[in-house]
Amino acid sequence: MTDPRLSSLLQDCPGLRLTTEPADLEHYGRDWTRRWTPAPLAIALPGSVEEVQAILRWASAHQVAVVPSGGRTGLSGGAVAAHGELVLSLERMNKPLAFDAVDRTLTVQAGMALEAVHNAALEHGLIYPVDFAARGSCSIGGNIATNAGGIRVIRYGNTREWIAGLKVVTADGQLLELNKGLIKNSSGYDFRQLLIASEGTLGVIVEATLRLTDPPPASNVMLLAVPSFDVLMQVFAAFRERLQLQAFEFFTDRALEHVLANGAQAPFEQVHPFYVVTEFAAGDQAQEDAAMAAFEACMEQGWVSDGVISASDAQAAQLWRLREGITEAVARYKPYKNDVSVRISAMPAFMAQTQALIGQAYPQFDVVWFGHIGDGNLHINVLKPDATADAEFLDQCEQVTKLLAQVLARFDGSISAEHGIGLVKKAYLDSTRSAAEIALMKAVKHAFDPQGLLNPGKLFDL
Repeated sequence: MTDPRLSSLLQDCPGLRLTTEPADLEHYGRDWTRRWTPAPLAIALPGSVEEVQAILRWASAHQVAVVPSGGRTGLSGGAVAAHGELVLSLERMNKPLAFDAVDRTLTVQAGMALEAVHNAALEHGLIYPVDFAARGSCSIGGNIATNAGGIRVIRYGNTREWIAGLKVVTADGQLLELNKGLIKNSSGYDFRQLLIASEGTLGVIVEATLRLTDPPPASNVMLLAVPSFDVLMQVFAAFRERLQLQAFEFFTDRALEHVLANGAQAPFEQVHPFYVVTEFAAGDQAQEDAAMAAFEACMEQGWVSDGVISASDAQAAQLWRLREGITEAVARYKPYKNDVSVRISAMPAFMAQTQALIGQAYPQFDVVWFGHIGDGNLHINVLKPDATADAEFLDQCEQVTKLLAQVLARFDGSISAEHGIGLVKKAYLDSTRSAAEIALMKAVKHAFDPQGLLNPGKLFDL
């Protein structure tokens, strides 16, 4: 460690794990975007809140930028350290701390993986209901920092609804205890909600008190083949009217082709343009009958071409793999990802305009669509051909994203539904937020972090 500032950090925080090994700098300095070359100053791996405080006091005194880091599964460049920042990884702070049976809350360290949170809740007969495919590697702190959504938002909402309290270390090393698990608290500004989705730009989340709930009733999974996107909303309405939906996810034939090539089993003999995986309460015969009635009604209307319902947990997992396996299946193509949202009622019109835009702009590229119909969230993955240079591919995609942002603005949509703004989307923030809102966001940033040291360059430039 040749940088004298790092020697002073170790003096201020004896016992701190600090590494400058090239492999560690590369590993911790990037997220799933793989677009920027990582170049952090060093990687700090604190084991306690006190060490996080000491790190941030040192960073403030020496004016060293800090990038908070969780599982780094983000897709917006929010955890990238490419300009000599100190990466502050919470991965060692990964344990459950307390369970309150009366309040039904679980307090955990921010580096705890989402899947570990799920398992800890189940030990008490309860669930933490936010869920998505990266559950095994993403951290709860990163989920909170981006207000992650996932596959069951239709029933449970986003991360924001399940955060009862936070402990956050500020840019100058102060420890804030926000909301402290209260259900009712009308004592001024709720900084807990402000820190949620702030992408590490206002403070470092070190602990979270999570609300838990009862496990859902017994459920079943159905895969539907749909002839067009135009009727997808009718299918959604028909199932929502008759069933207690847990999830309602769609994907295209191109998405299915990639998942099948990655080892999944084909669900139907024929190929269909669109597919839906839906999970619904099925604890008794009446609910099973309602599911079949919804399916038959959609078949009679021509809204559904085929379908299969799971007969076992193993088959349900196979059907879910067709949706959850998409990201893994297309990863080798270095996909350019758009993560957008509009009101549910606006989805058919928005999808029609977006499909026309994408089809005209990307005739030479394979475009994979999937999304959360129940909450208006679409994921658009443009796959890079092997023969196309990275820079050329990125330039073409960025030009189309500018046009997509204009379409979103007309629909009052968002350029980021659940992955954050980070580096990838900050040029398009003004398609979602007004100039007055962005100015206020910058003022809030200055109030929390006057030196601009926390995750600089993410969300917006100061």
